Parts: sequence; structure tokens; C-alpha cells
Amino acid sequence: MPVALLVGTAVTLFVLFYPYVLYPWLLRALRSRPLNIKPAPPPTVTLVFCAYNEERSIPTKIQNLRDIRARSPEVKFACYVDKSTDHTLDLLQAHPDLIDTYAATERTGKALGMRELAKRCQSQIMIFTDANVMVRPEDVVKLLGYFSDPAVGGVCGTLIYANANESPTASTSSLYWRIEETIKGLESRSGSTMGADGSLFAMRRELYPEVPDHLLDDLTASMAIVFKGYRLVSAPDVLAYENAVTVEAEEFRRRRRIACRAFNTHRYLRPQLARMSRLDRFKYVSHRVIRWYGFPTMVLGVVLFDLFLAMTCGAIIAVVILAGTLALILLAAKARVPGVERMAQVLNLLWATSLGIWDACRGETYQTWKPAETR
Repeated sequence: MPVALLVGTAVTLFVLFYPYVLYPWLLRALRSRPLNIKPAPPPTVTLVFCAYNEERSIPTKIQNLRDIRARSPEVKFACYVDKSTDHTLDLLQAHPDLIDTYAATERTGKALGMRELAKRCQSQIMIFTDANVMVRPEDVVKLLGYFSDPAVGGVCGTLIYANANESPTASTSSLYWRIEETIKGLESRSGSTMGADGSLFAMRRELYPEVPDHLLDDLTASMAIVFKGYRLVSAPDVLAYENAVTVEAEEFRRRRRIACRAFNTHRYLRPQLARMSRLDRFKYVSHRVIRWYGFPTMVLGVVLFDLFLAMTCGAIIAVVILAGTLALILLAAKARVPGVERMAQVLNLLWATSLGIWDACRGETYQTWKPAETR
């Protein structure tokens, strides 16, 4: 029995670390599928984003769009303002020469806003981004170049958090996202990555699907590319910048909301996911599904190991070791001991993800959003 408990503990550790350690190693062993990028006339393109109460970000965003226009005069811009209560709409409508702005008459959420922008778009390529994300102007041409390969249906940009050192929360998010970008690049190397992030990605307009209001529009739209037989690739040379959330409570709420919507999206896409190739199903489960159960897997591992200690050392010793370890971790985290504080941040985010999955199972949707505190 103790051996079985020890083996069970080892299995939970394997599952917990597999998506971040072993999975990237397995991806490196897959056969590479080089892209066929070649000189071609640039496609028509519209960059779109949704905004809600983003008046702090909009002036910088407008300047970023003007810088892009200076480099690529053919790029069009469109924005959907989701009934903001601040001056977001006024700031955007002050630049009709630059941006086509559409104002909602009621709160609808980002998915509906992007759907409306897609309906109005006449361009061959749509670039999706967020109101608080700044795109490196010279990289738009690079991004469009990937579409010269007819097998490519979508391209994911590479997001960099510009304020990674501003707080422990921002530092942890930045580390997580660097790992995420590495995995996306490795997945792309052998075919397609499993979904894009809304900070920056582009797709052929005709591939854009009907996205229900309560789902993650970026995941739903980008996975439609894979479902329709095209490649969704990662572009390490196409950079976007955003400030990470610096307040732990704000990041917790954001992760919980995203997890809820991601799980709802997963359930909606399940029939199409089941029809993907075995390679893509392997990637999807490894990249997304296993991560959702990180916190309960960790708890199960702790319980199994504590039972092992109880059977080999005695129940009292097991309880003392467990309680003492937890107390030391909490004290070290409060004292901001390097490494331990980051570990506490990771545990907190795993817990937020579990709560988001639970919310989805209870029927929660989180259709609308508000900007998280970043400073």
C-alpha cells in the first residue's frame, strides 16, 4: 500500500509538470513542417479591436496605429466600443480619418463586438488585438508575409509584458507567458499551435466563424482555422507589448474569468476537436486540457504523500510535517523570500483556474469584461 501511494504521488507530479516540461521536449522530437513563405502582393488588411473603459490606453493606442499607418498606408483600422462609461468613445471618434469606430448601445461583450467587426470587414486578412496592446509598427508587414504560404490560415504574434519587474504578480505572469510563447512556437514548428491569444493574431477573413457571445472569441476563431484544414502558426518575429496586471487580486479575477470562458469554449468546440488529427488532439490535450486540472492534481498529490507518511511514520508526524511545510511556505511568501513568493503566486493562479472551471460547470459565462488594474 505505501508503495502504491508513493507511485500515485509520482504520477500526480508527472501530470502537474508535464505540460510545462515534458510536453515541450516531446514537441522538439516531432518532424518539422517548414513554411513556404515567398514574395507575393500584400493582401488587403484591417486591424480590429474592442474597447471598454480604456481611456488611459487609447491615446497611446492611437499613436501606435498612426505609426503603423506610416509604415503600411494600406492598413485599415476598426474598433467596437462596448458602451464605455468613460471617454473611450470620444477619444476614438476624434480620429475618423484613422479609425472606423462602432459604438454599442448596450453592454454586449467582446465576442459580439468582434463578430460585428468581422461582418463589416471587407479585407482579406483581419488582425485582432486589444486596446491596451501596442504592435511594433514594422512587424505588420512581417505578419502579412506569412500568408504568402497558402497553407497558412492564421498567424499568432508574440506578446511581451513590458512591466515584468513591476511586481511579483507581473513577474510571475511574464514568466508564464514566456513559457507559453515557447510552446506555441514548438507546436507551430510541426504544424499548428493550439489556439491564439487575443493580444495579437491574424486570420483569413473567410475563415472567421460564428462565435457565441459567452465564449472566448480568440480561441474559437483561431481553432476554426485548424478545423478547416489550415495552419495556425506562431510568428516569433512579430512582437506586441502589453503591461501585465500588477495587483494579485486583479490577476486572480482575470484568470478565473478566462478559465471559465475557456472551458465553456472547450465544451462548445468538443465535436470539432474530436475530428482533428491525432497529432492535433495530442497537442490540444497537452497544451490546454491538462493545465485546467493543475490545482486538484496538486492537492491529490499532497493527500497521497501525506497518507504515505502516515503509514510509514505515523499519523501525528504526517500532520506535523504537512502543517509545518504549509506554514513555512506561507511565512516565506509573506516575507517575500525569492522563489517561494513566486511559487505562492503560481499556486494562487492554479486555484483561480480551478474556480473558473467550477464556474463554467455551474453555468457561469462572464460575457462582459472590464480592464484589469496594471499599475
